[in-house]
Amino acid sequence: MSMLERLEQIEARYQELANELSAPELLADRPLTPSGATTQNSGRDSGKVSDVEDSEGRVAGAQELANGTDDEEMRDMARLEVETLQKKLEQTDTELKVLLVPSDPNDEKNVIVEIRAGTGGDEATLFAADMLRMYSRYAEKQGWRFEVLDASESGIGGFKEAIVLIEGDKVYSKMKHESGVHRVQRVPQTEASGRIHTSAITVAVLPEAEEC
Repeated sequence: MSMLERLEQIEARYQELANELSAPELLADRPLTPSGATTQNSGRDSGKVSDVEDSEGRVAGAQELANGTDDEEMRDMARLEVETLQKKLEQTDTELKVLLVPSDPNDEKNVIVEIRAGTGGDEATLFAADMLRMYSRYAEKQGWRFEVLDASESGIGGFKEAIVLIEGDKVYSKMKHESGVHRVQRVPQTEASGRIHTSAITVAVLPEAEEC
């Protein structure tokens, strides 16, 4: 099955869900509505199928014109149109591939972020503090709630460890790729001779467990 055929199936499913969501009995049942609405929103971009079909039709038409006219100016315009539409198709193709990737069931959840200083001594704790501030500012820009649950300071303004709760819309989907080892090379505040120092921290991003 081609990617376009798969997207056509998604579009058909979206239309089916849209019809179900408009049913009076579902609208009257409020607890069911948010779940259905989420599925509806996830299928909304399936309208890109019609964009692909429209662009493919226009490419074929422009290509036919470029090959069938003796007017040099018209031929050049048609070739330019083909080139422009093909670039648009490549971009849409990339977007469709993203749509076909199954979503992570944890994407909607809040997260617990654990930041721990690793190799690098005091400089690593300063780097951990920098990362903590960066996540705090990012959360603020996203409109998320940011709360430090626990922290162990190093005594020079750094953190040996910090555990943070971040709450908001689709936090895990945007933060999950932060998990791992982060390294930095710089002249640290703790180095008087100006030597470049390498330090590392570890970051763990965990979806918040649902309350029973």
